[in-house]
Amino acid sequence: MELFLLVLLVALLVGGALWWRRTSAARQAQDLADARADAQRWYERLGGQVMNLHGDAPAVKQSLVDAGERYTAAGSQLEQARTVRQFALARETALEGLAYARAARVALGLDPGPDLPPLAAAQGAGQLTKEREVDVQGQHFKAGPNPGTDTPYYYPGGRVKGRRVPAGWYSQPWWKPALAGAAGAIGGLLIFDALFSPAFADPGYGFDSGYAEGFEDGADFGGGDGGGDSGGDGGGDYSGGDFGGDAGFGGGDFGGGDF
Repeated sequence: MELFLLVLLVALLVGGALWWRRTSAARQAQDLADARADAQRWYERLGGQVMNLHGDAPAVKQSLVDAGERYTAAGSQLEQARTVRQFALARETALEGLAYARAARVALGLDPGPDLPPLAAAQGAGQLTKEREVDVQGQHFKAGPNPGTDTPYYYPGGRVKGRRVPAGWYSQPWWKPALAGAAGAIGGLLIFDALFSPAFADPGYGFDSGYAEGFEDGADFGGGDGGGDSGGDGGGDYSGGDFGGDAGFGGGDFGGGDF
């Protein structure tokens, strides 16, 4: 009798383990299929925007270039993705591309369309609400909430070398060398410090916890670049951050408040 009960117990344990493994495998397969479908959906939507939007204004052309780069990067990521995490990164890249496409629509004077899911990299970065101008190392820089001939470079918001950079339009893509770790990185950080210095009575983009806290958070030059672009605005920058920089396509991915 005892032997029979022992055999029965072992059989139940083995059967339970097999059932759990099958259930877990089925759940993982479903999660993977859902992640693939979600990433593919945003990628295809980005493709439609890239192919159908056209314009000659500098702000439009630059935004479409950035959107096209994300479209190419997202396509490559989708081809190589084998895990839920990898499909999530491809989705984030496509969403960042759509943020640039949305900026192009704004520059064209078109309805930007429905809001997009928030980028992980842009969480807490907010967006510019006031124009500002500074001189750094003999060069003049501008930033503001609207596109223009002198502010053609859109940034969807994120972190650059630990600093929270709000979404907005800039006269120069000063964040690119900082994200890429290039020689001009320090110059870019100097521009950041000047554009968003506490010397401005109203920084034009208020964090809920106050600008000072955000400035302190970014005080470390070696801070993380975020989770997306979201890398910079080029293929070489897709490894570090608009998942936390301009386009962190290989970093940890993505809501930020309005400033």
